[in-house]
Amino acid sequence: MPQHMVKYEPTFSMLEVNLAPGEVLIAEAGSMVARASNLEMDVKLNAGKNPGFFGKLKAMFIALIRKVVGGETFFVNHFHGGQGGWVWLAPALSGGVRHIPLQGQTMLFSTGAFLASAGDVDLKLRFGGLRALLAKEGAFFLEASGHGDLWVNSYGAIDEIYCNGTYVVDNGHIVGFDSSLDFKIKTPGGGAMGFFGSGEGLVCEFTGQGRILIQSRNLGALVEWLTRLMP
Repeated sequence: MPQHMVKYEPTFSMLEVNLAPGEVLIAEAGSMVARASNLEMDVKLNAGKNPGFFGKLKAMFIALIRKVVGGETFFVNHFHGGQGGWVWLAPALSGGVRHIPLQGQTMLFSTGAFLASAGDVDLKLRFGGLRALLAKEGAFFLEASGHGDLWVNSYGAIDEIYCNGTYVVDNGHIVGFDSSLDFKIKTPGGGAMGFFGSGEGLVCEFTGQGRILIQSRNLGALVEWLTRLMP
């Protein structure tokens, strides 16, 4: 596992990763702040390893889908070096960065939450259906599985809740959750007045046992606030 540290959290978080010789860090395009001069950076399609002509066509298609419907960049940057070195990464929005060690489990994340990964981590899009659309997560989730290290980011600080039974989360504050959890969309309560007058819209009710990552700020609420100020 690469040595790492999150600085300046939770408002203006920046991730520092120290790579050993031979280790590779995959990061969202545009997230690099600085790096050691002895490290190399390769730009690759955001679709994994697909050798051959048809494999490259498939990779381009997958990368395009991830960009259009998954909120990710078309390319990702691979950092590596024979002597190792350090990399600093920062997300586009102010907020938190969370380290997720994967040990064979699977987690689902909101699109755009991915910042970086190292090790044998498999990232792919997972169709969420109508409930994902209603939850403002888009039609797809980002599914992460395997063995390695994953770093995700959010707008606002990231906190972790352990659900053992039932838990209700505002749909605009979800960062990710264990795939062992199920969820359904519902109104926040209080009947029609609660739906239209509470300002909460819809909420997600999780059931089962597993982790839920939430963010302390709602990007949709920020967009609505800025829209009201625009002429």
